[in-house]
Amino acid sequence: MAKPHPALPLNLSPVTQAGEGSIRILVVEDNPANALVASLFLEQMGYAHDRVENGREALEAFETGRYGLILMDLQMPEMDGYEASRRIRALERETGRMAVPIVALTAHALSGDREACLLAGMNEYLSKPFKPDELQACLERLTVAKPPVA
Repeated sequence: MAKPHPALPLNLSPVTQAGEGSIRILVVEDNPANALVASLFLEQMGYAHDRVENGREALEAFETGRYGLILMDLQMPEMDGYEASRRIRALERETGRMAVPIVALTAHALSGDREACLLAGMNEYLSKPFKPDELQACLERLTVAKPPVA
């Protein structure tokens, strides 16, 4: 049995239990260390997840998979998180799919960054490094059904 990561609090409870009603999360992160941290946090909280390394791969995964939430890095090769988010929102509008919450994960915490994320269609913004309780609070706020994008 795997030991929990030492940085993870042991008292975190999953927002949804495995099985009916649980969501799968798409982690879009090109940095292996950051992806590992996000994966460990999500595993500790009980979330199933997949990982891709850039915006192009995120679009492919989004088209074929059913995700309840996307954690999106902003600065990536091939296609950044802003463009990937805009394209995901466009696909939702074109296909009538429900809007999937997108959380920006970024090392940039400058004035205007949050607004740029929201304009690109992201719902939330977490600055790296983030704490497990910050991620869990964000997931709890966003994991309710949303109506289709207009």
